[in-house]
Amino acid sequence: MGMERRVTAVLACLVLGGGLSAAGAPGGGRGEVPAVPLDAPVAHGPDASTGRVVADCGRNGERHYNEDNLVVSPGVRAGAHHTHAYVGNLSTTAASTDASLAAAATSCRDGDRSTYYWPVLRRTDLPGREAYERAAGHHGNAGRILREAAVTVEFRGNPVSKVVAMPRFLRGITGDAVAHTAADASRVRAAWGCAGLPGLATVRYPRCPGGDRITRTLVFPSCWNGLDTAAPDHRAHLTFPAGNGACAPGTFPVPALRLSLVYEPVPPGTPLALDSFPEQQHSPRTDHAMFVNVMDPAAMERVVDCINSGRSCRGSRDSSGSG
Repeated sequence: MGMERRVTAVLACLVLGGGLSAAGAPGGGRGEVPAVPLDAPVAHGPDASTGRVVADCGRNGERHYNEDNLVVSPGVRAGAHHTHAYVGNLSTTAASTDASLAAAATSCRDGDRSTYYWPVLRRTDLPGREAYERAAGHHGNAGRILREAAVTVEFRGNPVSKVVAMPRFLRGITGDAVAHTAADASRVRAAWGCAGLPGLATVRYPRCPGGDRITRTLVFPSCWNGLDTAAPDHRAHLTFPAGNGACAPGTFPVPALRLSLVYEPVPPGTPLALDSFPEQQHSPRTDHAMFVNVMDPAAMERVVDCINSGRSCRGSRDSSGSG
């Protein structure tokens, strides 16, 4: 058993320690540990909420792409200067309103109209074929969009307390889209990996073995201030818990959203680039994602009940769960 652990650790360093070369994209740098646990162990308290809810929202088979960012730049068309991919709400643009989101169709099988989105990942050795692949080219984002093979929308609990319901139309963001030029790394949440090495992550582009699949895991803040669905800086109303899982005084734990993206295998050495602002040079450290909660209150209460009772449920319509 000890030998197996040592072999796995060596493999992780070899695979996650280097970066796939992307045009103009640094591998990460700054001396960070190349392979780290994605979920650091946290002791559970007696009031822990240990359940989870996993929703099937597809993998953007509808080809819902645009350069908008409803959370950060509402009302500004192409304000992101790079392309986002979406699951969930099928209508999301910069012009969306709470009312239009609530009335729209969704890709989620449980009827969740929330919108979940992130910057696309591209193969820079292949040209974009579709109009949506070329739309951000004048901002330096070019190449064939690497489509997700699987997208998992998941809500988890809190290790030290029960969770409360997210308010409808709560906005959230994770990661730092300007991490390459930022003065510090405090907002970096990039977690890249290989499907064959679950539980390990790096801020670099991973060099996965032939046949393995690149992964991205996007974990959102889950301590709500109890008052606001948005904030001027898009972050102050929804923050991350402390290392022990506890929310800061005056904030309340809500279901912790996690997006897990898995890509089809690409040949080793394939040049990849995450869409970014031009000055960010496609750094993998700039990985980020946004969401707007549009679940109806009854569905959100089912999510909360499932998580607080320690069950595992499929979608917000499932009130029975298992486990």
